[in-house]
Amino acid sequence: MIDSELTIVIPAYNEAPNLQPVISEVLQSASSNNWKVILVNDGSRDDTPQVLAPFLKHPKFEVLEHSLNKGYGAALKTGLSQAQTQYVLSFDADGQHNVADIPRLLEAAKSQNADLVIGSRKTESSSFRGIGKAMIKAFARSLMPLPIEDLNSGLKLYKTGLVKLYLPLCPNGMSFSDILTLLFINQRNKVIELPIQIRSRQDGKSTISVLTAFETLMSILNISMMFNPLRIFLPLSLLSLLAGLAWGLPIIFAGRGVSVGSLLMLITAAIFFSIGLIAAQVAAVRQQLLDMQRFGRNFPNDC
Repeated sequence: MIDSELTIVIPAYNEAPNLQPVISEVLQSASSNNWKVILVNDGSRDDTPQVLAPFLKHPKFEVLEHSLNKGYGAALKTGLSQAQTQYVLSFDADGQHNVADIPRLLEAAKSQNADLVIGSRKTESSSFRGIGKAMIKAFARSLMPLPIEDLNSGLKLYKTGLVKLYLPLCPNGMSFSDILTLLFINQRNKVIELPIQIRSRQDGKSTISVLTAFETLMSILNISMMFNPLRIFLPLSLLSLLAGLAWGLPIIFAGRGVSVGSLLMLITAAIFFSIGLIAAQVAAVRQQLLDMQRFGRNFPNDC
């Protein structure tokens, strides 16, 4: 670990109009608190290199480059993986976050020994996006416990060792923030929220779309499959079983034999149940491997 306790990671893609004030504000705070700042230029095609040029000699500032645009998640992976401090924080480049919130998140992490501190937004930039996020949150809650309100906030502070452990399981796209949060929750890490106020975007437009929402839903489903597949397969098995019985029993009681459709539904129920059991065994092995990476091969007595 370097002689600092926090690294701030800023992913940037075509955010040149917003970068100068964001970097100036972040670097001022970083210099005062001995923090490090890593900006990941994710293949920007605008004037981002020219905007960054005056800051390159700053001792607390480092720029990492992607030759091509790889995605919001990929940019964060690159920056988070390079952090060598105890804590690492993600900070969006669109100018909506307030630098004054960073010390609050850091103090909360230290005082409450939290593994993840989320800057929870109380306002939403558009009703359309608010509806989409509510749907994503409801879908996530149907598959796993979700004790937080703001799943995809871009302002999050992590314990560096834990976030590096989970990075290989996260997607490269916009759903990265959601999935990483769900991983922390699913692995029973301590996750807390602090309220923050966001500012309006000064320039440019968000890249979040309906496709982003669909990708997020699929990523949430994938994470549930990875760690708790029975949450998916048991309901499917039960529904198939009930449908088969509801279809077949009246026909049997009427003395008309056994319905082929009913048998098909019962067989489907057995297949779903069997696949769920196999998937649960694979999930248990994956969980054991994660625990071995986190704790070492000699598990603590309480594991």
